[in-house]
Amino acid sequence: MSTPAASGPAIGSSGKAAAPGRLQPSAVLRSCPVIAVLRARDARDYDPVIDVLAENGILSVEVTLTTPGTVEQLPSLLARTGTEIGVGTITSVDDARRAIDSGARYLVTPVTRLDIVACAVDSGVPVFPGGLTPTELFAGWEAGATAVKVFPAATVGAQYGSHLRGPFPDIEFVPSGGVALDDISAWLDAGAAAVSLGGPLLGDALMGGSLDALARRTRRVVEIVAEARSAR
Repeated sequence: MSTPAASGPAIGSSGKAAAPGRLQPSAVLRSCPVIAVLRARDARDYDPVIDVLAENGILSVEVTLTTPGTVEQLPSLLARTGTEIGVGTITSVDDARRAIDSGARYLVTPVTRLDIVACAVDSGVPVFPGGLTPTELFAGWEAGATAVKVFPAATVGAQYGSHLRGPFPDIEFVPSGGVALDDISAWLDAGAAAVSLGGPLLGDALMGGSLDALARRTRRVVEIVAEARSAR
């Protein structure tokens, strides 16, 4: 079972202590606030792509349960790389427990299910529950989520993050779903704790496409993040 990413209470953007038991984003994610979301035809396709991402500066990867063999492949992925690997597309408590037992460093869901959040919190594993409405997102946050996942983020745009911070100044959020490379800066400026990137970053790399092109995109993402941070 994974150990907590950090001890003690999380501190929200307002400087106030967050809910008891809330786990902060890991040092890996704070260093480079990007989660690469991998959906492959088979979990055996993950390895070379994770290697390229890591070599070029992205060390947080979400592997998804929609990919056959993900849970079975997870222990070997964790053994061979220094990358922080979470499991996404968690839609039931059974999914959550399987992922946690296999060593997932964090859980990501496409929906707000409080029983999944509770399972992760009780197990000491960071969790990013998905939602879109203020009611869904606040419910996940109040239940103890490390951050809530704004999904599908392309539907609302980065300004939505700024609007959320009005009534919920402490909420931490991660946009996911249709986030383009050109959107990264706007989301970070709106207060996102990190951004989740799928197709715009991965391209066709998981289907045998150019790993050199993936490396170039990865380096570009890291540059965009650095530029956005330096401009603050």
